[in-house]
Amino acid sequence: MNDRTPLSASPLAPLLTPEGRALLDEVRDTDPARELAVATRLRREHPAELVSAALGQARLRQRAVAKFGAQDAARMFFTPNGVEQSTRASVAAYRARRLKESGVTSVADLCCGIGGDAIALARAGIRVLAVDRDPLTAAVARANADELGLAGLIEVREADVTEVDPAGHDAVFVDPARRGGRGRVFDPEAYSPPLSWAIGAARRAPRAAALKVAPGIPHEAVPADAEAEWISDGGEVKEAVLWFGDGRTAATGPGGAAPAIRATLLPGPRTLLSRGLPDPAVRPPGRYLYEPDGAVIRAHLVAEVVERLDGGLIDPTIAYVTADEHRPTPYATAYEITDRLPFNVKRLKALLRERRIGTLTVKKRGSAVEPEELRRKALPKPHGPESVTVFLTRVAGAPTMLLGHPVR
Repeated sequence: MNDRTPLSASPLAPLLTPEGRALLDEVRDTDPARELAVATRLRREHPAELVSAALGQARLRQRAVAKFGAQDAARMFFTPNGVEQSTRASVAAYRARRLKESGVTSVADLCCGIGGDAIALARAGIRVLAVDRDPLTAAVARANADELGLAGLIEVREADVTEVDPAGHDAVFVDPARRGGRGRVFDPEAYSPPLSWAIGAARRAPRAAALKVAPGIPHEAVPADAEAEWISDGGEVKEAVLWFGDGRTAATGPGGAAPAIRATLLPGPRTLLSRGLPDPAVRPPGRYLYEPDGAVIRAHLVAEVVERLDGGLIDPTIAYVTADEHRPTPYATAYEITDRLPFNVKRLKALLRERRIGTLTVKKRGSAVEPEELRRKALPKPHGPESVTVFLTRVAGAPTMLLGHPVR
């Protein structure tokens, strides 16, 4: 285990001084287009390094608003990787609630990053040991705990997580790094630390464990003793989580030979559980087309949505559901279909002109055509006030265009 790096030796330290804090307040709302002029002016009164650090932090705080909200982002400290890789606050809060509801009172947060998950856990009333091996990242996590008044619940330790004994905490949360020098890492064993190590740590946890993994994780990589949950927020898939011990809502899937699977949609939360249904039937497009939420698709729960809608698939390899009746569901967006056409740009262009379309939304699944390219060719200029959505897909294997409108 590494010794804690003194805060005074951290690049963050100058920003925590009275001068640094005052400078952060002054540059808070700096327009990036005016940054050079602002920096030139401020360097007449402050050290150049401090001005650069403050402006850099202001940029990161502006980017962080989308994940942490304006109030927290304005008080927290960030690193570029920290903003990029942090969990969205709403997702972290949901996960913390699940741990709290399972009876967890203390968590070893391994690979804590800048502390986003530790903050959510502490706000749920859970005591946290937050561990990260990068000195600057650990310093930022420590500063964030202080700034948000959570230092009494969060202990930040600079160390290699594989050398940390989480004894004394009844749960483990692991968020392995999924980026390398060449970008995203898709092989779970190339995570840092590897997924196999994280699973071992999870199984040793006295009460419960949660492992954050990429939403593209292969289902065959999910252990049979875990519950796998895919989470979306506002329609965007954010992550997958592997739950162990008391963190699970069910031990295994149907027959006990597979992991339990769920898709959770935020806000809500609304959760769809796997029932082990067979592949849905394929049928001709009906009056309505349903686009399942990305978490539902990633969790392979389209069959559960099909059953709820009394529908079918338009193609055995395409996750578009069709039905003759409209049945509202939080797990899919419904569109009323007005036209079904073979793929033909000229025919689409003529139809858009005839119907005075000014706004064209293009969605695709199972098509090689790029939506932006089709928009340029089919609607080079608006024809009127109307709007339409075009689905580029396959029906019974044939390239097809389905035109329609969202059901309000």
